[in-house]
Amino acid sequence: MPGIVAFGRRWGIASDDLVFPGAFELLIRVLWWIGTLALYIIHKGHFECPGGAVLHRYLVVLLVLLGVIILSLCAIVYVSAQGTIMNSGPRRSVPALVYLRALLYVPEFVLACLGAVWVNEESGGCDRAAVAAVLGAVISSWIIFISMAIGVVVVFDPLGSQRQGATVGTGRVLRDMESSESEQFLQRARSLAARVWECRLRLLCCCLPPDDNHRAAFSNIGQLFSSFFSDTDLVVSDIAAGLALLHQEQDKMEQTRTPEEVQTDINYSTDDLDVALESATHWMRFAEAAYGWPLYVYSHPFTGPCRLTADCCGSRGEQYDMVGGENMGCHFTSILQTTGLQYRDFIHISYHNQIYEIPFYIALDHKKEAVLVAVRGTLSLKDVLTDLSAECENLPIEGVSGACYAHKGMCQAAGYLYRRLVNDGILSQAFSIAPEYRLVIVGHSLGAGTASLLAALLRSTYPTLQCYAFSPPGGLMSKALAEYSRQFVVSVVLGKDLVPRLSIPNMEDLKRRILKIVSNCNKPKYRILLQGCWYEMFGGVPDDSPTELDIPREEELSRPLLGGDSLLHHSPSYHSLTSDPDFSPSPTHQTHLPLYLPGRIIYITEDGPPRRSCWSQASYRSEWANEMAFRSVLISPRMLADHMPDVVHRALQGLERETQNPLCPSAQSNSHLNVI
Repeated sequence: MPGIVAFGRRWGIASDDLVFPGAFELLIRVLWWIGTLALYIIHKGHFECPGGAVLHRYLVVLLVLLGVIILSLCAIVYVSAQGTIMNSGPRRSVPALVYLRALLYVPEFVLACLGAVWVNEESGGCDRAAVAAVLGAVISSWIIFISMAIGVVVVFDPLGSQRQGATVGTGRVLRDMESSESEQFLQRARSLAARVWECRLRLLCCCLPPDDNHRAAFSNIGQLFSSFFSDTDLVVSDIAAGLALLHQEQDKMEQTRTPEEVQTDINYSTDDLDVALESATHWMRFAEAAYGWPLYVYSHPFTGPCRLTADCCGSRGEQYDMVGGENMGCHFTSILQTTGLQYRDFIHISYHNQIYEIPFYIALDHKKEAVLVAVRGTLSLKDVLTDLSAECENLPIEGVSGACYAHKGMCQAAGYLYRRLVNDGILSQAFSIAPEYRLVIVGHSLGAGTASLLAALLRSTYPTLQCYAFSPPGGLMSKALAEYSRQFVVSVVLGKDLVPRLSIPNMEDLKRRILKIVSNCNKPKYRILLQGCWYEMFGGVPDDSPTELDIPREEELSRPLLGGDSLLHHSPSYHSLTSDPDFSPSPTHQTHLPLYLPGRIIYITEDGPPRRSCWSQASYRSEWANEMAFRSVLISPRMLADHMPDVVHRALQGLERETQNPLCPSAQSNSHLNVI
């Protein structure tokens, strides 16, 4: 629901978000009150020390104050737990209770100061246990004060004072405005939101030098974020509850889905899949090696540091000088350990890293007779800024009919690599050593997207080149470029990986789904979050709360869905789903050009039950997948884990082992899905 309005502004917390923090403080206050009462009973009639009278009055006042605080917290927790996410009527008294609780901080602050003075000046001769108890009460009060101050900073909304007028009585305000006035009002709000997001990014990236690229990236990302959140008025906990509900709904749908509903690509055969998988398994370790020593140490936590220490800390031999490059550091040793190549096989290694400029290396793979270009994925804050520069940019490619555009950040990164490889003569140097070799470009994540665009730029010069993109971003290239890249790009996607499903249209679709499901759920938020946490950790039967994802069950909703002043009534995202029960994105509401995954797509999924023990051996299956299978975000605990390069590599190796074992049960039982 919209954030709570208190102290003349709107905050980034809703009136039903006080259940858990209120219950936690209530537990502390009850224990505190019990301890104080026990201390008072034990020392009752024994306050003969010089400061005993003051101590007696302090304990009495503290007991009374704690009792009032406990009662106020009970009221806050009870009232905050009423209603549903979008039905805030039963919680209309929460702001008044918040004012009361804030007012009680004043006597508590005074009492804490008096207690500190008593301990410092008048506690001589009194029982040590009583002095320690008072000192503990003073320290506890200050811890609570500091925690509350931090909480206020966290939930502070810089746009709260501006949104106040727009959200309190939103319906009346927008209805009373002329269309031009309301448009100007919303435009000013979006402009202010863009500046706020830009300031947040500058603060987060304060360690980066303020050059033109960074300023342009901050501005573009700020505009993107402000436009994405401009038509919603949900707080973070609302989104978390929506994701929890959506995950369970998706699991219910997946359990009832038949194999025939899987969107496979029938244009390629199982034999093509076998060959592509064998090559992908081989090239994945080179893409993994591009991450350098951080990923190597992460993958080999016990042996990795010892293997790298000698070369990193020792003197560098002439072998290092044979390889061109910059900022190699310990990365070269980890690349050697991961790839198994020799020093003489490397042409150039660059770990220079700026926004739109990502590390890469070039080597000769004599086993496959290829000149290899490996591009690193996201590993720094500058890489994150490159990822988030998600607007479209023209990328004209010779021989491609149709609109050619791509992800701006990766398009810029591909242009940087093209200049380094072609203009600086690095590729010419490699092919002068091995003129009969073919060109292969690999990468993971950000490196996969950049590698695919780089391959498109080099395709006319090197017509036999191949590109292997592991876990590429979904919002990468236009439809025409994606069709063109099917000739030379193979993408590998594992499980429910978020990144291949991450595009602006997909995120807009996810936002609409969340808006719809939270507005139609009749459970209070605290129950949704508790059940969601239990389901994520221990599994079980998906929650069957009434929503419109299955069929309309309006009669089961015990309370109204939306308050009259909710911004959701005026949200284009919400209205785009009002007449769209299947949740398919409406083209009339898409404000961003659609972008697609590159090339042919190998989709790897884990075979067997959705949850398995940590020590059981995973079994995988693979198939050629249609790009439409990745047009929506899947919520899962593995949506980030399935993106890790070492996890992708293990899955490919598992498929390779199953391919070598023709008696693999999973291969026999799922042959209709091109299972390996």
